[in-house]
Amino acid sequence: MSETVLRMAALIVPMIFAIVFHEVAHGLAAKWLGDPTAQERGRLSLNPIRHVDPIGTIVLPGALALMGLPVFGWAKPVPVIPERMRNPRLGMMLSAAAGPASNFLQALVGAVLLGLLVATYGSVEEPGGVVKFFVMMLSYVLMINVFVGLFNLIPVPPFDGSHIVEGLLPRRLAAQYARLRNFGFALVLIVIVVLPYIFPSFDPVGAIVDKPYGAMMEGYGWVVKAIAGE
Repeated sequence: MSETVLRMAALIVPMIFAIVFHEVAHGLAAKWLGDPTAQERGRLSLNPIRHVDPIGTIVLPGALALMGLPVFGWAKPVPVIPERMRNPRLGMMLSAAAGPASNFLQALVGAVLLGLLVATYGSVEEPGGVVKFFVMMLSYVLMINVFVGLFNLIPVPPFDGSHIVEGLLPRRLAAQYARLRNFGFALVLIVIVVLPYIFPSFDPVGAIVDKPYGAMMEGYGWVVKAIAGE
């Protein structure tokens, strides 16, 4: 198996699970907060087929990774109806926050497993065969989930961070802020994908995400070393 194929396989699996668990977490949180819509429509399943969007979950993230651009994607959105929640404003905030929280939890699981791998094999700097694949895949579990979690906390529609901000704003300002959703995705594509591709020095995501990403990766790295006994 060539290095490129191995790397793509190690990247796609964590990306699928990062996005699927992210969406299911939204639906579970909404259910606990009074809105069973996701459950009623069969969207609380962990079966990726129920959630995967071929373009948004596989093709786009893989292409962005190979191009060296910020990696993001989407699954089929899990339906959430705020009006069915016991407290719509608080419910939307908590449901939105559940997605990134699931990514950070997956990253923690990945760090623990990588630490166990190091503890078992002593050193994984230059592993071979199956071990090499799992080291690569768990490394992507960390990188992808930390990035996806932080990326979705950016307070711009349609990201989860926008729902959190909307819930914190006074109702009048929240209503005005919510109008950004009408053209938010197009704006995101232009600012995050198109402009950085044309002007490589333009990196708004890096300016926002780099420092917290570095801090969190350092923290998960500490978990790996602690589990490995280093």
